[in-house]
Amino acid sequence: MRLVASYSVVAMPRKIRQLISDLEKADFTNKGGKGNHRNYKHPKGMRVTISGKLGDDAKPYQEKEVKRRIEESQL
Repeated sequence: MRLVASYSVVAMPRKIRQLISDLEKADFTNKGGKGNHRNYKHPKGMRVTISGKLGDDAKPYQEKEVKRRIEESQL
């Protein structure tokens, strides 16, 4: 009998600093915030708030929101 290892590859979550870098490349500017919250605004009016320390893993909803806002800003 032969055993075959079966596993799935799960992507590592991105870091908060990577999300911020993506936002800044898409012309979002940091408008400040309170504590570990950062408010980013695009010249077209889109806003997004990122919470967490720079080295923290980004939550799935944060990654989705950043991706959606960047796509909206490019329309």
